[in-house]
Amino acid sequence: MAITEYKTGSASISSTEYSIITPGTTLANDTTDGVFQVFLDFSAMAGGDEYLIQIYEKCTSGGSKVPIYASTLEGAQSGLWVSPSLILMHGWDVTVDKIAGTDRSISWSIRQVA
Repeated sequence: MAITEYKTGSASISSTEYSIITPGTTLANDTTDGVFQVFLDFSAMAGGDEYLIQIYEKCTSGGSKVPIYASTLEGAQSGLWVSPSLILMHGWDVTVDKIAGTDRSISWSIRQVA
């Protein structure tokens, strides 16, 4: 199966939850089926910064979207943050939110198999 780049972009992230699927502060409900992996570049982070990354999905197509994976980053980062590969399909989103510190610009790439 081919691997494709499903979404790519960059933005300055503040204290409002930001969807990298939309992209913007309006949260997404993407129903594209596939196996996805998220790559985020937080190399601009510094001491005192804290960011929350969340991946949401629905259990069934009529269900409610809930966080299925979350990660918190604190302080300076030297590499890429990479999610596990996840099977997504019913209504999913990937968000980033600044918890503390300075607004930072991040870049992202979402890769898809299938």
